[in-house]
Amino acid sequence: MTDNKQATVTFSHNDTSCELPVKSGTLGLHAIDIKTLHKFTGTFTYDPGFTSTASCSSKITFIDGDQGILLYRGYPIEQLAEKCDFLETCYLLLNGELPNGKEMRTFVKLVSEHTLVHDQLTNFFRGFRRDAHPMAILVGVVGAMSAFYHNTAQFKDDDYRQIAAIRLIAKMPTIVAMCHKYSTGMPFMYPKNNLSYSENFMRMLHGTPCDDYLPNPVLTRALDRIFILHADHEQNASTSTVRLAGSSGANPYACVAAGIACLWGAAHGGANEAVLVMLEEIGDVSQIDSFIEKAKDKSDPFKLMGFGHRVYKNFDPRAVLMRQTCHEVLNELGLHDDKLFKLAMQLEKIALEDEYFIAKKLYPNVDFYSGIVLRALGIPTDMFTAIFAMARTVGWIAQWDEMITDPEQKIGRPRQLYTGAAKRDVTPISSR
Repeated sequence: MTDNKQATVTFSHNDTSCELPVKSGTLGLHAIDIKTLHKFTGTFTYDPGFTSTASCSSKITFIDGDQGILLYRGYPIEQLAEKCDFLETCYLLLNGELPNGKEMRTFVKLVSEHTLVHDQLTNFFRGFRRDAHPMAILVGVVGAMSAFYHNTAQFKDDDYRQIAAIRLIAKMPTIVAMCHKYSTGMPFMYPKNNLSYSENFMRMLHGTPCDDYLPNPVLTRALDRIFILHADHEQNASTSTVRLAGSSGANPYACVAAGIACLWGAAHGGANEAVLVMLEEIGDVSQIDSFIEKAKDKSDPFKLMGFGHRVYKNFDPRAVLMRQTCHEVLNELGLHDDKLFKLAMQLEKIALEDEYFIAKKLYPNVDFYSGIVLRALGIPTDMFTAIFAMARTVGWIAQWDEMITDPEQKIGRPRQLYTGAAKRDVTPISSR
């Protein structure tokens, strides 16, 4: 980010005023620097949800919601999903550049050396009920990693931050798979480092000691693409949570656990699960028209899940790639006659042709297709958000690393507009 010293805006309040510089990034909108606003005018800005406030400067991810653009370190998501695998994307997010052959081999080897979790960490699983939600287990177990790697004095050290990132990226598939195995009463499967990242996860998720899992390249590539598409998404709620927790000097594992907890919210990470719940509720193609009318009725609480996006006001660039992946997976598995898939395709057709949806730009988003793909891959619905967390871990840790090394970063401390009672005196309890 660079300062444009020629561009300023003037703010006046009562008898005071100040000049506020306008900053310009590489791409995107300008930002008014309001750091000195309170000092010179005694006022704050009011922005619930921070929808008009930049909390940081970042070089990692850029989104243009109006144009349907998503860039990781300047590279279009479409190109990364087509030409790279997930660990290449991880390297890019962490280091700023795509790796060459030697760098990639070194990175993959480093990740593979850290896929095992400490044996004592597996004891934490036994403290949870078997029917606990996987996200509840994931928050606890990832947070517990802080007890195994707790040297917070080294946060300013480049090597420490790198190995923390590698540990999280490498161990997250193992932990997520263990969450599933624990809930189903099956024995844990440990990683095989001769497999790719996605192959390893699928084997740990679906394999057993008596019947090993043979990875299907079409299915593992589909999962790899899901990981790439969800690896980072700028300053969303969970990423902002990781940064806010990290701004206090918290351990990176605790920060990522905080991000997982935030992602668990239905308004954030549960959207693809909600799509499948909606399709189950509709039940049959013959019922679609009535549910479409319910969706158009403002007085009806029913919401059509998987359409439109808070950020993308035109189309979600990830949805195009996910749609292609959806068809590849269903072709491979011969599932085009699947009831929910037929429902989804009919809904997609309506959304692309109906004037109501076109006018409101309610196009299918990435969650609309990813839930169908994950279901086809044999992944239980309650594991969907855990898969999302596994993919987003690299984005969280890259953002944490950037925040730690940002000389402008301070501990997060949002202001408030107080609307409670004015000062009043306490009356003794005997007189109340």
